[in-house]
Amino acid sequence: MFIDRANAMRGHSWIFWTILAPALGGLAAGLGLTYFVPAAAGSGIPQVKVAYTLRFGLITFKETIGKFILCTLQIGSGASLGLEGPTVQLCAGVSSMLARAARLSPKNRRRMASVGMAAGIAAAFNAPIAAVTFTLEELIGDLDQTMLSGVIVAAALAAVFEHSILGANPVFHVGRAYTLGAASSLIWYALLGLLAAVVSVSFTDLLLFVRARFRSFKILPRWVHPAIGGLATGCFAAAGLQLFHLNGIAGDPYHTLTLALTGTTALLPVTAMAGFCVLKLLATVCSYSSGGAGGIFAPSLFMGGMLGGAVGYIDVAVFHHPADSIGAFAVVGMGAVFAGIVRAPMTSILIIFEMTGGYGLVLPLMIANMTAFALARHWRHVPIYEALLAQDGIYLPQRREPRIRATLAQPTLPTPDSEADD
Repeated sequence: MFIDRANAMRGHSWIFWTILAPALGGLAAGLGLTYFVPAAAGSGIPQVKVAYTLRFGLITFKETIGKFILCTLQIGSGASLGLEGPTVQLCAGVSSMLARAARLSPKNRRRMASVGMAAGIAAAFNAPIAAVTFTLEELIGDLDQTMLSGVIVAAALAAVFEHSILGANPVFHVGRAYTLGAASSLIWYALLGLLAAVVSVSFTDLLLFVRARFRSFKILPRWVHPAIGGLATGCFAAAGLQLFHLNGIAGDPYHTLTLALTGTTALLPVTAMAGFCVLKLLATVCSYSSGGAGGIFAPSLFMGGMLGGAVGYIDVAVFHHPADSIGAFAVVGMGAVFAGIVRAPMTSILIIFEMTGGYGLVLPLMIANMTAFALARHWRHVPIYEALLAQDGIYLPQRREPRIRATLAQPTLPTPDSEADD
């Protein structure tokens, strides 16, 4: 209702409203995050990790409602952020409230956080299998059979209910089942993995750098910062619309991403794909680093799709392969950049299968995803979510060494006893 109407304004007024809309949404979110619910900031995944590790799964009702409202305001007004990460925190918040209402033990309350995460991923991506692997890779870290059974059931139920409401179709309608057409394309898939690692590391480094600058920026009050990031995001969105006549920076990016996945070269030439990849990276850094409420899942998929499509153009130009391979490269690129940023290699492969409904690109996905994952981890050992928490002074204990005490540079988090009646 907000950013779509701003983009569609008549004459040249769309430029003004496209730039202004994310700034207004950022201002509203900044006020809410500063004065009402600070815990709703960020993507939601680090917050669930903290709740799971340090707070026995506690996510309060206030955090849950605040996340819902502020993400709606900011993403709906054009922030270059995703709703998948916030969905995880919302579902974990619901599971936390159910656990407290049932007066479960602290250990079982903690388990319920993993159940909520799995349900959130399954519902957001329509990908129940990837939801299980992501919860194992990112949150649990081991095969606790009791916890795993709850995670599997929650992911399956979330997918069933979503199918009953939205249908059983994948998130992206690719139109055809891609396969590896020629073995010579594997060279370019390996190159795609390398480039995906470069994009992933560039994104995480720039995001952390700009976020640190915003945190040390004291001239303007904290609640103004998301408006500044929104203003910059609006400028990048206006540039994308002016240059390529397509949206994807501010607002729903999936329509433009679907054009890349289907290899629609008439509307999305190689210059547009490369340009959108860079613009989305910069816009997401501005939206997230300035203190907004929203996730990085959708932006990472968008960047990967655009990068993959651009590499696909090279494959077609050099080896004269069919133009359909551009869409195949875009599909693989989504998983590769996701693997490099989020550092969940199994999930990055499975989630692409489930989101696109195609299983013919197993080998290219494995090559590109594992290349991106290995190189990104080699160049930057600390994953993005742990690095974000470290900037906030929160250091989670290593999952393989559970006796390590967490170090906090923030007020003491509530214990199970203190929040029993919350």
